[in-house]
Amino acid sequence: MASNRLVSGAALLLMGAAASAAASAAASAADAADGFQQCLAGLQSKAQAKGVSAATYKRYTADLAPDMSVIELLDAQPEFSTPIWDYLAALVDQQRVDDGKAMLKQHAAVLEKISRQYGVDAATVVAVWGVESDYGKTFGKRPLLTSLSTLSCYGRRQSFFQGELFATLKLLQSGDIQAEELNGSWAGAFGHTQFMPSTYQRIAVDGDGDGRRDLVASIPDALASTANYLKRSGWRTGQPWGYEVKLPSGFNSANSGRKNKRPLSSWAAAGVRKIDGSPLPSSDTAAGILLPAGVKGPAFIVMRNFDAIYSYNAAESYALAIAHLSDRLRGQGEFVTPWPTDDPGLSRAERKQVQELLLARGYEIGEADGMIGTLTRRAIVSEQKRLGLQPQDGRAGKKILRALQAQ
Repeated sequence: MASNRLVSGAALLLMGAAASAAASAAASAADAADGFQQCLAGLQSKAQAKGVSAATYKRYTADLAPDMSVIELLDAQPEFSTPIWDYLAALVDQQRVDDGKAMLKQHAAVLEKISRQYGVDAATVVAVWGVESDYGKTFGKRPLLTSLSTLSCYGRRQSFFQGELFATLKLLQSGDIQAEELNGSWAGAFGHTQFMPSTYQRIAVDGDGDGRRDLVASIPDALASTANYLKRSGWRTGQPWGYEVKLPSGFNSANSGRKNKRPLSSWAAAGVRKIDGSPLPSSDTAAGILLPAGVKGPAFIVMRNFDAIYSYNAAESYALAIAHLSDRLRGQGEFVTPWPTDDPGLSRAERKQVQELLLARGYEIGEADGMIGTLTRRAIVSEQKRLGLQPQDGRAGKKILRALQAQ
């Protein structure tokens, strides 16, 4: 309904400014769309040089529009921005361990065949599956062609993402995957074990013998391809990734680092022992000391197989999550040394508890799903302020959980 109230001059000015800004934004969006289409047109010759036919290119890029939200995610990977105790608490919780053990049983025959063929143990393959997609539950929801085409035209690393876009188009062209399956992470990884398209093109294998390499619909294909990746990354059959150790008093952290490898016998001579106090093997196997939270936190001897896991996603916290989950799937326990924090991370079940308690207090944060998003963090900040907790950072840790439970 139109108002009968006269509009003031100041309001008219504001409305005019808003209209002008809206028109400017619309023009900018139109310019961006035009620029995007020009970029895609310019990439066609590069795609053809990589083996993508003109028909394939036009078919799958004709109706694309940019999604600029992916540009913001280039520098926000959780492996580099999340405290290690939060990262591992969420990825290696009891639910993921229990589900992984169930997957080991359910796919035992396939995993035995894969282990024989590639030399990678079943627990490690399943651990990758668990960390990457929660055993096929979370593939990612972003349309790959949209994300990769946007990253090919905007932001840094355009050349890299162009290669991934072309690889995706070649997979579509060959019939290995279908367009409707192409949803994944913002960066282009997809399928059960989240292969990047170029990795898929090079390393994926047909694990179920149907003549296609389908890492989205075929679990045998995905698990076999994961084992093949680790094998080609230098996996050594029968050797451990490493294990938790106890450092000697006064250990110089300058001697640590995944790449700073020495023979195990050298570390043994320096006083490094297994976490239970037993001696390290007296061998010439090269190993480094990993200190993900400094000398006051857990310490690990890491060997060649840790490096193979690391190559899957170049972050030590990521590799440690898979290594630890694989150990838990074999029946081993949690790390012995506590993380150097008075506010440890939460499992997914505990994060859901935090959200349920916030919902009970009237916060509109959506569903209690264990995923800590912006609305949950804002609600936590409000509660941290009300309860006088420090820091007031919106982080979901043990402190806020206990405080909410006590109310």
